Amino acid sequence: MTGVAGAQDDGTGPSGDEAGPDAGADDAGTEPDARFTFANERTFLAWSRTALALVVAGLGIVQLLPPFPGVSWGRHLIGVPLIVLGALVAVTGYAEWVRNQRALRQGLPLPRSVLPVLLTGTITAIGLLSGVVLLLSAIR
Repeated sequence: MTGVAGAQDDGTGPSGDEAGPDAGADDAGTEPDARFTFANERTFLAWSRTALALVVAGLGIVQLLPPFPGVSWGRHLIGVPLIVLGALVAVTGYAEWVRNQRALRQGLPLPRSVLPVLLTGTITAIGLLSGVVLLLSAIR
């Protein structure tokens, strides 16, 4: 029941569409099963936590890690890419949430995520850079 006495809420918006009054043009289609919507939201929140962890790790490396002997720029070389990666993951995670939600509403297959490839490539590169910085620090 809605706030109007005796009126039944059939899950449709005032114009009879299933998306409701707050649905935008991108939300055309039917309302997906709530379980899929919640799963999509949990995935977005997991990417958000990952992004936050990357930003905090980068800040911690740049601000709290002692300088590498003989490689004064080493902390920045390792930490700044982590901060940038965290920002990219946050933006891309939101964009993927929107794309997935649109696909769910329209009954289309879910698009592939670019985040696993982005994270794998960038973290591998940062790991290699870290090894180079440590080796340079050891031989100086």
